[in-house]
Amino acid sequence: MTTVQPNMEVTSTRQKLLDIWETAPGLYGWLATVDHKTIGIRYLCTAFFFLVIGGIEALAMRVQLAQPDLKILSPDAYNQLFSMHGTTMMFLYALPMLSGFSNYLWPLMLGSRDMAFPRLNALSYWVFLFAGIFLYISFPLGQAPNGGWFAYVPNTSLEYDPGINMDVFALGLVFLGISTVVGSANFIVTLLRCRAPGMSVNRLPILVWGTLTASAANLLAVPAVSLACAMLWLDRRYGTHFFDVKGGGQPLLWQHLFWIFGHPWVYALVLPAMGIVSDALPVFCRRPLVGYTLVAISTVATMILGFGVWVHHMFATGLPVMSLSFFSAASFIIAIPSAIAVFAWIATIWTGKLQFTTPFLFFTGFIMLFVIGGVSGFMTASVALDWQLTDTYFIVAHLHYVLLGINVFPVVGGLHFWFPKMSGRMMDERLGKWTFWTMFIGFNAAFFPMHVTGLMGMPRRIYTYPADMGVGWLNMLSTLGAFVFAVGVFLFLINVAKSLKSGAPAGDNPWDAPTLEWATTSPPPVYNFATIPQVASRYPLWEDRLKETEERSIIGDAVRDGMVLDKGKETIGVTPLDAEPNVVLKMPGDSILPFLLSVGMTGLFFGLLAQVIWLVALGAVCEFGVLALWLTPEPHAALEEVEIHD
Repeated sequence: MTTVQPNMEVTSTRQKLLDIWETAPGLYGWLATVDHKTIGIRYLCTAFFFLVIGGIEALAMRVQLAQPDLKILSPDAYNQLFSMHGTTMMFLYALPMLSGFSNYLWPLMLGSRDMAFPRLNALSYWVFLFAGIFLYISFPLGQAPNGGWFAYVPNTSLEYDPGINMDVFALGLVFLGISTVVGSANFIVTLLRCRAPGMSVNRLPILVWGTLTASAANLLAVPAVSLACAMLWLDRRYGTHFFDVKGGGQPLLWQHLFWIFGHPWVYALVLPAMGIVSDALPVFCRRPLVGYTLVAISTVATMILGFGVWVHHMFATGLPVMSLSFFSAASFIIAIPSAIAVFAWIATIWTGKLQFTTPFLFFTGFIMLFVIGGVSGFMTASVALDWQLTDTYFIVAHLHYVLLGINVFPVVGGLHFWFPKMSGRMMDERLGKWTFWTMFIGFNAAFFPMHVTGLMGMPRRIYTYPADMGVGWLNMLSTLGAFVFAVGVFLFLINVAKSLKSGAPAGDNPWDAPTLEWATTSPPPVYNFATIPQVASRYPLWEDRLKETEERSIIGDAVRDGMVLDKGKETIGVTPLDAEPNVVLKMPGDSILPFLLSVGMTGLFFGLLAQVIWLVALGAVCEFGVLALWLTPEPHAALEEVEIHD
């Protein structure tokens, strides 16, 4: 009896927590769920769908550019594909994909039961989805954005671009920015309050540092581009003159606002991906990350410096020489924290006992691409050299090594790494290694030759080029490489489908990894942990092996003295720095309101696009009505208040 009784208690506790946290069945539950794991997987799937769409657009452009003087696409069709490809990859794939990882993993890594604001979490996803639909719905009508993902004025002013194309772009980015800001605020508060006791700031996974830093930057940077887009839309439809020279406006103001957002945004797309590598790579080296503290500090330093280099993109716009010197120096300095991370990864590999798994191949491939992209970026920090390169394909090569290479390879490696936790099944290793080599060879065949085409003088942002430039064979090589890369992505999707159906059972911790998410079942229960963990080190599951301290983390469903918190939807709240528990937080239940608020927002933005007053009014009324319901205290409000523990 002495051994059976605890198991019965644990089973009873699990069932009670399941009854409390389980999402309602049916369509209502599908629309109303606020479970961070469900939302995270929705983010991952939706962002990957947009990656495929953006990739198909890229393949169409590569076919057009495969040889000189081709007429497969019209200039206008090319402009729309070019603009939507950049917009999709930058805004609908890269950051939402990383948000998917963080939504799924943060509460598990931090030892919490959910994000700080579950309903805001659901709102951020629905707004992201509807903003993506908003941006794409004009595509079949031939009215998609056509002024590039950077939308420089005066090229995108009403005088030179009279359709609704750039209105879709401007309003779409304002719409999407709401999702980004809401999600970023949620990540920051979650980090400050929703962690396991003992998870102090010097024990955080690097992925958490990366997403936290990116989220703080988004709160500062996204309003700049939202403001710029609102001003562009007002110029185009209501005759204001923010960017109109004839009316006293300044076209260069657009570039300042856009790149004050744009350059920090690049690091927001990179730092969480670097965090994936910093946390997962050491698992396959069988040792902790070398230089954890330096890597965490360099993550924050990179983002801080990232706010001081936006003119890096404007060296050729005629700004005063003194300002160019300052921003050139800042662009050189920002290489230092990035180099710290690279040396930490190399030292971890050098001193580890390597396991050549599929995730390991993707992470080491990422390091090589990171170095190539970083070196070409370092070159363009020089004003004199940038003047020669800025409008050539050299920049296209650099951009893709930085944004595609540094983002996609950690993402696909991370999906191989955490797929067992999400699904309960392992991915096929042989197919995974075929996927890596196909993607790696295809990527370098596609983008490395662009360095050469750029140095040979091929301008970027053109839909065709003359034969006498002598770059036809290099472009053909890039096109073939792009298709090989696409085959690699297709192999990955086959592997996902095959593994979901018949992959080997994963178990709780198939990689023998050290962080908290591997302490629960695969896939995790809806409440994450039956007993809130108590953390004593940076690597809770490797403590017996590392023997860095005498203390041991307390983890497991059968912990008698642990915090179960089964009097409703509850999680523990802690102090921001040392993670000392001081409150029990009452969490909100599932709600349809985030979905309805997003639907109302969609109607409002379509009304603004079509300039239909009644639709704008209907959307606004819907918004106010839903917000009033959201903010109305519920009958059980007293139970929603936090309980302060002495």
